[in-house]
Formats: sequence, C-alpha cells, structure tokens
Amino acid sequence: MNAVWHVVFSSVVGFLFLFVVTKIMGKKQIAQLSFLDYVIGISLGSIAAEMATDSGKPFYFYFIAMALYLVLDLLLTLLAVKATFLKKLIRGRPLILIEDGKIHYKNLRRSKLDINDLLSLCRAKGYFDLRTVAYCIFETSGEVSILPSAGSVLAKSVEVGCTPPAPSLSKDVIEDGRLIEEALFQIGKEKEWLFDRLGISEEKELKRIALATYYADTDEVRVHPKEKTLHPIDV
Repeated sequence: MNAVWHVVFSSVVGFLFLFVVTKIMGKKQIAQLSFLDYVIGISLGSIAAEMATDSGKPFYFYFIAMALYLVLDLLLTLLAVKATFLKKLIRGRPLILIEDGKIHYKNLRRSKLDINDLLSLCRAKGYFDLRTVAYCIFETSGEVSILPSAGSVLAKSVEVGCTPPAPSLSKDVIEDGRLIEEALFQIGKEKEWLFDRLGISEEKELKRIALATYYADTDEVRVHPKEKTLHPIDV
C-alpha cells in the first residue's frame, strides 16, 4: 500500500513541478515548438515518469535534473536571441519551396517533403492550382506562407473583396518523376499522348520532372522541372 501512495504522491508532485517549469518556459503553440523544445519536453516527461515509479532515489535527484533542463532551455533561448547562427541551428530557417512559380526541388528535399506534401500544404491554404502561387515559403513552424501570383484570379478577388470562382479540373499526371496512370485514365488520355506533349520517348526521361499537371480549361500540361533554374512550361 505504501508503494501505491508513493506513486500517487510522486505523480502529483511531478505534475505540479512540470506545470511550473512549463509556465517558466513560456506559452507556445504546438506548431511553434522547435526541435529543442521537443527534446526537452520529452526529457522532462521521462524524468517525471521515472520519479513517479522509482522509490529507490530521493525526490531532489529528479528535481535537480528537471531544473537543469529548464536552465539549459532558458540559456539556449537567450543565446539564440543574441547569436543569429545559434538561432538558425536551434530553430532552423525558412526555405523557399516555390519562387516566381518555380518549384525548388532541392529545398523540397531539404524540408523532408515530397510533391504530394507540397500540394497538400498549398490546398490547406486554399490554393488548389499552382498557377496561382507566386511564392511558397516553408516556415520553421512547419506551416507554409503563400503569396498569390499577381495575375491570378485569387489575388484579384482578394483585392476587390469578392469570392473567386470555382477552380477548373486539374490532374497531376507526373509526381516526383513518376507517371500517374490513374490520373491519365481519369482525364481520358493515354501515356503516348502525354509523351507526345512532353516531347519524350522513354519513361526514364520523366525523372527530370518534379510535377506535371493537366488543366482541363486550357487543355494544357504545365511542367515543373526539377532544376530550379528552369521555369514551368505549358505544353
């Protein structure tokens, strides 16, 4: 029975101490947590869990360990404000995924994202058509910031305060150099038709393409090469 009471008492004390530590570290949304915050949070939780179940060590051992993690976090946060290089090391830096309509494939890889992830992030922001995206920046919080292209319907609609029209049908027929045959079937096209549009003869040549999207309104395929120096082209 004494062991049960020890677990109960240790859990309550550990929770209260973690609550105080969290208040000192400051309020942050989940999306704003850096890798350092994540590591320290897991470490504090592990220490508190061990304190609640281990009766062989005195409480102050665990309090000292948690206090050291708190001091380390506060110290690194303070240093990050003073030293830019340390801030970049801890927080990371924003990466441009789309610039002037061009997909930065290398930055996409640095962000541990693929084309599907990029499209999903854009859709979450209300951009279902990459033709309307001028810039897309992957922030250190894991969110994306998007600047619509100047001539896009969405940008003009925002300026005049009206609702943009429904987007036209589009299908991604190539993603990360891979042919999406299901998408071709859905738009009623054959692989040979796509190869003819792209001016290629072999499927291995698709490796140079990051994304190719078919737009029904113009009956065109917009091709985004993997090389960031090349602009997307319509064929």
